Amino acid sequence: MRRRRFLALPMLAATVPALAEVDYPRVEPRAFVFPRDRGAHPEFRIEWWYVTGWVTGDGGRDYGVQITFFRNRPGVAEASASVFAPRQLLFAHAAIADPRRGRLYHDQRAARAGLGLAEADEATTNASIGDWTLREVSGRYGAKIAARDFSLDLEFAPTQPPLLQGDKGVSRKGPDPAQASYYYSEPQLRVTGTLQVGGASVAVTGTAWLDHEWSSTVMAPEASGWDWAGINFADGGALMAFRMRDKSGGALWAGGAHRDREGRVRMFAPGDVRFTPLRVWRSPRTGVTYPVEMQVDVAGATYQLKPLMDDQELDSRASTGTIYWEGAVRAFDAGQEVGRGYLELTGYGAPLKL
Repeated sequence: MRRRRFLALPMLAATVPALAEVDYPRVEPRAFVFPRDRGAHPEFRIEWWYVTGWVTGDGGRDYGVQITFFRNRPGVAEASASVFAPRQLLFAHAAIADPRRGRLYHDQRAARAGLGLAEADEATTNASIGDWTLREVSGRYGAKIAARDFSLDLEFAPTQPPLLQGDKGVSRKGPDPAQASYYYSEPQLRVTGTLQVGGASVAVTGTAWLDHEWSSTVMAPEASGWDWAGINFADGGALMAFRMRDKSGGALWAGGAHRDREGRVRMFAPGDVRFTPLRVWRSPRTGVTYPVEMQVDVAGATYQLKPLMDDQELDSRASTGTIYWEGAVRAFDAGQEVGRGYLELTGYGAPLKL
């Protein structure tokens, strides 16, 4: 019954008539204020908190972990006095990549905000759907996920200050300045905690990356999806690179940032970033083909990204309505492993619609 209720929520939001005009705010330059900007920005149309990381358990066994909370203001029933009006919707995805299994453990949830079902606090990071939670307390993040086939209880401790992406936190996503998001990252998070996978509890440690973005429009009409990579380097540096793809698969826009081990930051212009597929994998379930090995060129540096395992596809049609590949990858420079992180590939089966 719970699953049926979650499945019905996106359909319900799509069929409720709009009762008021919605004027979504634009993304314009402003100062970031923490911890307030770690929290929700409900006036904007879309927002997400994205945590991805590598953790190692007993015997040196590696796992990839992903926890994502999405907030959406659908712009319907905002003038309604009913407590059931879907003014804010919350979605969540969680996954564990276990190479010994060969495919993801993953699950998803969705609920309208309020009534004790789901919340996204404005004061700091505090998002929940039922007993799925991602919270910041005293400068550290904690995530608890009790899914159908797995669970996780992890703490993420920052070791570096937030990295504001783009132009002081305004990240362009297309040729129109309105196609932008507020965006900051927290690389090099120190991870401790436990996973429950395959019926066993595993104590793990590792390194993670948190992205927080919010916007009212991040994709140009001619965009089909994006490729994104966030890499924590072994020397303490961090790299984020992305490209928005057009309908032909070419680069419509690109960007990113590199922070070296000394804390020096370099931002990338669209011409500084290039993604080149090296190897593809075809999903046996959806038939979608993804470039799971990718070369990323950023302002003279070249990295090869290779997956922890090929099958890291997430079918989230029951919540956000999309199918995408979100995978743990190793980063190599001239054949030497220099870092670990995640690669995200969207819009490969069909153009992505947010």
